[in-house]
Amino acid sequence: MGRYTGPSCRLCRRAGEKLFLKGDRCFTPRCAVEKRRNPPGNVSRRRRRPSDYGVHLLEKQKAKYIYGVLESQFRRYMTDAFNAPGITGLNLLRTLERRLDNVIFLLGFADSRKQARQMVTHGHFKINGVKTDIPSYLVTEGNQIAWKETDKETDYFKDRTAGLPKKPVPAWLMLDTTDMSGQVVSMPADEDLKQTIESRLIVEFYSR
Repeated sequence: MGRYTGPSCRLCRRAGEKLFLKGDRCFTPRCAVEKRRNPPGNVSRRRRRPSDYGVHLLEKQKAKYIYGVLESQFRRYMTDAFNAPGITGLNLLRTLERRLDNVIFLLGFADSRKQARQMVTHGHFKINGVKTDIPSYLVTEGNQIAWKETDKETDYFKDRTAGLPKKPVPAWLMLDTTDMSGQVVSMPADEDLKQTIESRLIVEFYSR
């Protein structure tokens, strides 16, 4: 199965909450969740209580939507989380947070993870001086993330980096506004992980 290419707002409506997939638009009245909170498709007038399976499935889907991960890749992350020491749910979220496309988004170089994934694929960034165009690349402590030197003279670079930082950068990352580079100063701590995702439900889903 290929990557989802449909409307991002449809995924938010399906999840029943804002997943902030379209950057600044999600904070405006144009947000689709603000206009229509009902899920997409034909909706029965009779309200139904979701099953336990449905609740667990929705939480897993929500995590996939937020990080833009396909099922096969997400399942591999889950297997690694089960095999790693520590709390399985936190292991999963820590892996998702360390994806290069997510790091580019957190540093403020992109308005959304979808845009960050496209920027990485187009080869705009280097890790420790080496061009890296794999969005799923997992950064580690000490990694240096920098723009390609040839990009720094372009209007695109100036547009993407103007006024940074526009939002707080997580404590486990450091943004150097002098040359617009980033560094991984530590692994994501528990408090740095997404509080909107109930990782326990995802672990229970894959433990069936």
